[in-house]
Amino acid sequence: MDEEQREGTERLRQIVAGMKRGVFFGGAGVSTESGIPDFRSQDGLYRQKYKYPPETILSRTFFDRHTAEFFAFYRDKMLCLSAEPNAAHKKLARWEAEGKLAAVVTQNIDGLHQKAGSRRVFELHGSVLRNFCMDCGRSYPVSAVAEGTGIPRCACGGVIKPDVVLYEEPLDAATLEGAVRAIRAADVLIVGGTSLNVYPAAGLIDYFEGDRLVVVNRGAPARAVPGCLFVNGKIGEVFSAL
Repeated sequence: MDEEQREGTERLRQIVAGMKRGVFFGGAGVSTESGIPDFRSQDGLYRQKYKYPPETILSRTFFDRHTAEFFAFYRDKMLCLSAEPNAAHKKLARWEAEGKLAAVVTQNIDGLHQKAGSRRVFELHGSVLRNFCMDCGRSYPVSAVAEGTGIPRCACGGVIKPDVVLYEEPLDAATLEGAVRAIRAADVLIVGGTSLNVYPAAGLIDYFEGDRLVVVNRGAPARAVPGCLFVNGKIGEVFSAL
């Protein structure tokens, strides 16, 4: 940790010490430290194995037109069920238990915040752990998708769809409203593990009305965040030092 990062971490420690209703807004960088890849990047393996980029495969149009191919990719790349919470997940759960953190707003779909002990979590993009029949609405655990092959089917014959927000699909209105209310009421907003380039989620930080805004990320965010404290580094490493 260099001097600039140490200074930023110390300022963050002071902010957290006085935090009473903080909110954490997190992205893929929170989960990559648990071994879950960031699928926005397309590496050589993708090009060798898949004919389409991840953003195409994870769209509603692709799901409807090429359902079997969608599930082949989904099982191979999106289900990391052996992943465990890292230092960032655990620290956030601890802050909530101590009464410092009011909510977690996450773009991730892996359920690691809840696994670490966080209770008030707004999952903007859904969760791989929840699945439902598109015909009758029956709920299914992740095993119904993970342990099968081909297109998972309900007892009624309908397709079982993961409860995740695909490209071209809107965010869940109730989840979005809850996240906005939490951010508006926060005295501290900590943004971590995201470059703030995925909308509409990235626009949620504009609802923050407080004056203590922190961004912890490897590299500067894609959008300007005036007046924030920026700590350049891996969020798990930074949170471990708090």
